[in-house]
Amino acid sequence: MKLKELFDRGEFVISSEVGPVKGAIPRDPDFVPPCQQEAQHLNGSVHAINVTDNQSAVMKLGSLAASVRLKAKGYEPIYQITCRDRNRIALQSEILTAYSLGIDNMLLLTGDHTNLGDHKEAKPVFDLDSVQLVRIAAELQEGRDMAGNPLMFQPDMFIGAVVNPNFQPLDLQLIKMRKKVDAGAQFFQTQAVYEDRVVDEFIAKAEAFGRPIQIGVVVLKSPQMGAYMNRNVSGISVPQAWIEEIGAAAKGDRKKKAAEMTGRFIKKHKSKFQGVHIMPLGWTDIVPDILAHAEIAPPRPSAG
Repeated sequence: MKLKELFDRGEFVISSEVGPVKGAIPRDPDFVPPCQQEAQHLNGSVHAINVTDNQSAVMKLGSLAASVRLKAKGYEPIYQITCRDRNRIALQSEILTAYSLGIDNMLLLTGDHTNLGDHKEAKPVFDLDSVQLVRIAAELQEGRDMAGNPLMFQPDMFIGAVVNPNFQPLDLQLIKMRKKVDAGAQFFQTQAVYEDRVVDEFIAKAEAFGRPIQIGVVVLKSPQMGAYMNRNVSGISVPQAWIEEIGAAAKGDRKKKAAEMTGRFIKKHKSKFQGVHIMPLGWTDIVPDILAHAEIAPPRPSAG
């Protein structure tokens, strides 16, 4: 079932994400690329799978190619596209291409700066910001491009956007969220959240926008990861209690402990949201355990 239909029915929508390979997909029909292997771990546990777009500004296979591959195998991809690497002509063309290749969902983001990635000398584009990108996606669906020219045929895709509950002052982030709603955003996924207070303060105001929101959780894999995020990831705070709990687990038991911690947090807050987006950072095999700890019934398998 399509993502929009699930939200419209009031289903609690579960998504996770995979990253395309750093390289091409061989033309051997029997080859299973890593993103598809990760998707196989998620089959029967999630309704949809985000496909990241050169995440952290690290050059990889394009998210559209990986999305099309997953769609052909029976999965429901959420195609991510960022403003970092394309101007407005390329962004509009990509959206039209994605729809023409059978993609139904997209998540529109600004994108990480190239300073963070593996091609630091690359010039970032940022011709548009994420609010403008949402607007042009909606305009394409109304049958015209950003310059006002009519389209022969228009796309029909489910438009998603991102919101950061950790941002301070929160009211500024909510103003940006309102702009995305007005521009045409139909659902939201949050950036990673770890603090109960942040969740409660955010949802108390954001639910007034009347759009489905999936709470975003990043699996904490080690105490070093938590410390790194606190030092280097703006707007995200990993509580010391989380760092100490994952650090107390033996290295061989950290997957099990991470699933327990993540599931416990989701269970506490799931009633406040219309879904959850789990970012496992490669540990897709623990997503079923996370859902079990969260006491969320998984959907039926979507792919064979």
